[in-house]
Amino acid sequence: MFEDRIRLASLRDRVMSADDAAKLVGDGMVVGMSGFTRAGDAKDMPIALARRAKANPMKITLITGASLGHDSDKTLTEAGVLAKRLPFQVDTTLRSAINRGEVMFVDQHLSETVEFLRTGQFGKLDVAVIEAVAITEDGGLVPSSSVGNSASFAILAEKVIVEINLAQPLAFEGMHDIWIPGQRPHRAPLPIVDVRDRVGTNVVKIAPEKIAAIVITDTPDSASNALPPDADTQRIAGHLIEFFQHEVSRGRLPRTLPAIQSGIGTIANAVLTGFIDSPFEDLTMYSEVLQDSTFDLMDAGKMVFASGSSITVSQAVQDRVFKHLERYRDKLVLRPQEVSNHPEVIRRLGLIALNTALEVDIYGNVNSTHVGGTHMMNGIGGSGDFARNARMAIFATKSIAKEGKISSIVPMVPHVDHNEHDVDIIVTEQGLADLRTLAPRERVNLVIDNCAHPSYRDVLREYYRDAQRYGGQTPHALEHAFDLHVNLRERGSMLAGK
Repeated sequence: MFEDRIRLASLRDRVMSADDAAKLVGDGMVVGMSGFTRAGDAKDMPIALARRAKANPMKITLITGASLGHDSDKTLTEAGVLAKRLPFQVDTTLRSAINRGEVMFVDQHLSETVEFLRTGQFGKLDVAVIEAVAITEDGGLVPSSSVGNSASFAILAEKVIVEINLAQPLAFEGMHDIWIPGQRPHRAPLPIVDVRDRVGTNVVKIAPEKIAAIVITDTPDSASNALPPDADTQRIAGHLIEFFQHEVSRGRLPRTLPAIQSGIGTIANAVLTGFIDSPFEDLTMYSEVLQDSTFDLMDAGKMVFASGSSITVSQAVQDRVFKHLERYRDKLVLRPQEVSNHPEVIRRLGLIALNTALEVDIYGNVNSTHVGGTHMMNGIGGSGDFARNARMAIFATKSIAKEGKISSIVPMVPHVDHNEHDVDIIVTEQGLADLRTLAPRERVNLVIDNCAHPSYRDVLREYYRDAQRYGGQTPHALEHAFDLHVNLRERGSMLAGK
């Protein structure tokens, strides 16, 4: 049944149930688990760990590539398995436990997690749980729809549990490029000079004796829950297209545009879809997550190649792409996330980075993670890796939320993920603000006039007029800097009392 998937015959006697494999995970262990934005995640082991914990309570530190699918974080949280979780999550149940202080969440730049493991910051990695489509004749692991941190987890862990997923197509074999950096301080440069470059191997190479268990699964990836484009995201895309055309006409961008990075989620995905109707051709992508927009652009003849760390798509696109992967094999490569998010490569390739903000202040500081400055949403993900090093760091958001009760443009963000030094462009459905080369005082009116919703512009202008009384390079009236946030918390609307 699975002989073509486990080609090293000596490993076939290690096939067991997920419940038996879960016995290899003990209380207090550090566990690395595959999965990057719902793709390529372990399917059966999280459920088995939850069952085990309900019978014999235990706590683990769980490290992944990014978010998991199949409500795995919810299941593990409800079973009390998680003591600490990192580096990214999107689950509402886990999010609530994090914000209650019941689960410790370490919010990390996605390029840094494995570096912490290598230097022993988390102690030893006890167990790695890795989804694969096959194990080769010499024991190499063939990843599925994501690489994430799986390669380094398998290399660094003392024991490896492999989930062979029969629902993942074997056509993934050969699509990966596994490159692992050397030890510091004599690490060699990462030799990627074009998004199409392949610099590693097709499989994750580990000693076969490290494979302690193999679990056979047959469960597809969770589909993306990103919403389709709407009128606002189409307007955001229109502003960006117009801006890029202007930059091309001024000789500041090439006609084909530099390679694009797009953050995960509805807004970034929907905005990029808008480029189907743009004049730009021969687009390329060097990103973390390949979403619906990637394949829509490919099918429209607009995008010629995409490099990522995972494929996270809607059910319709999953059916279209996964059943016909051979159509895309010469246009795709999947890499470890410390390569897809590597600052050296991002800076070398000169990427256009498009990520999403929760809110932006009048000087260009961006909050991506904390609602009200205190409550974790999902995590910073890879946006910081790209924003700091990209040729052009763009943050997109709708100007209002909750039917206008919340403004995404505020006087001061109560939590800063990306400070004004790393933010080049702010764009909403209202318009675009190019902050490059501008001093803080020069940015304010541009952000308010171009990006804020009309119902909030007077409030923001009034704040800035008041702030100027105190002077400074970056004027603020500290006693009023968070009035909008306080109004929202106490009255349910930022405009309450105004």
